[in-house]
Amino acid sequence: MNRRTFLAQTAAAALAPSVFAATAKSSRPPRILLRGSWQSVNIGDIGHTPGALRLIGKYFPEAEMTLWHGTLGHGSDAFLRKAFPRLKFVSGAIGANGRPAAPALAAAWQDADFLLHGSGSGFGARAQLAAWHRATGKPFGVFGVSDDPISGFGAGREPEGGSLATLRAAAAKLPATRLAEETRWVIERSAFMFCRETLTRDYLKAQGVRAPILEFGPDSQLGMSDRDDARGAAYLQAQGLAEGRFLCVIPRLRYTPYYRMGRTRDALDDTKDAINLRWKERDNAKLRDLIVRYVRATGNKVLACAEVTYQIELAKEMLVDPLPPDVKPHVVWRDTFWLPDEAAAVFARAEAIVCMDCHSPLIAYHHGTPAFYVRNATDTWKGWMYADIGVSDWLFEADETSGEELWTRLAQIHANPAAARARVKTVMAGVEKAQRRMVEALQRAVPRM
Repeated sequence: MNRRTFLAQTAAAALAPSVFAATAKSSRPPRILLRGSWQSVNIGDIGHTPGALRLIGKYFPEAEMTLWHGTLGHGSDAFLRKAFPRLKFVSGAIGANGRPAAPALAAAWQDADFLLHGSGSGFGARAQLAAWHRATGKPFGVFGVSDDPISGFGAGREPEGGSLATLRAAAAKLPATRLAEETRWVIERSAFMFCRETLTRDYLKAQGVRAPILEFGPDSQLGMSDRDDARGAAYLQAQGLAEGRFLCVIPRLRYTPYYRMGRTRDALDDTKDAINLRWKERDNAKLRDLIVRYVRATGNKVLACAEVTYQIELAKEMLVDPLPPDVKPHVVWRDTFWLPDEAAAVFARAEAIVCMDCHSPLIAYHHGTPAFYVRNATDTWKGWMYADIGVSDWLFEADETSGEELWTRLAQIHANPAAARARVKTVMAGVEKAQRRMVEALQRAVPRM
């Protein structure tokens, strides 16, 4: 042991009793400000928040939570308020001076002991973490995000996309100066940075980022235990869908048309629309082929439904309307959007889920149902999380699979549903260990007042 190590350990030992004493004498519960609920047109973005809150409530129940949210539409506000009656809500932006522009948000910054960045793509609130830390000096951390430097327009590849293997290989070739300095500054000052797939973690480490904790930590959607069984059971009964005897299928376009869901149309949307049109039939025909094979082989039903609002009409157009006459009567089209707790109740009773979006399978896993994620080439590398949690054979590249291959893999689940559900239970046991690690890191990082 060298002198520097000895002195560091001695200082830590001397500090430990005072930290314990401060915790023991704490006059109030720790207060956490959760930055999340990015949007409400996607049940995954809605579900991130209850997932994180349930995990914190399970392993860190004394914490008082305030949600710094984005848009809470489509009933998500009422859902969260009913599910978490003690949760406080605040919204607002950061002004040009680097501080909250809204008085309520400024008060929340003053009141909170810790800022927690919720799960999501693109590490979207990194600038807000930086502003928080510069203005308050208080700690912050990150719960399960992706930061993909390859995907997207202007990021060094064609907008048509690439497989996860392609993205991984491209990231490995990036120079060590690729990471923006502001991003490096934020991560290196975080109490912890949990990446929801190992590609982000490995990329950041290759960039030379140093943080107290830089690890894999699952998407918080996997922690959402909320389930509206009454509503889900009523829907299934009304549609004639018997438990364990139906398949849920969710389509997707290569690029989400956000301008159809309230955002302002921008210059890139023409290009995205052209790509969507080019690939729409080829991508979704594979799901339609799977539906035909499943119905004809099993006699069971299919629910064509949505993860994002625009997919409601897409499901009718691409999955239902073109079906052959002998199959179409076995397929139910859900013509309304739903909240993640109702989706969870339906998914829990399905035989399996096949989805071209990322989060419905995660909802299904939490509730014990096997699920496939069919990844489009234009999606980010967040899909690698499926390999990380142990279901790489339930992860498919849309450009490299077919309806026949999907059915062949699904037929194995149909032949032995108990074994498939047992596998999901094993997968979730591993996920829960990682989730506990995340909350324990949060617990240690929050100052006690």
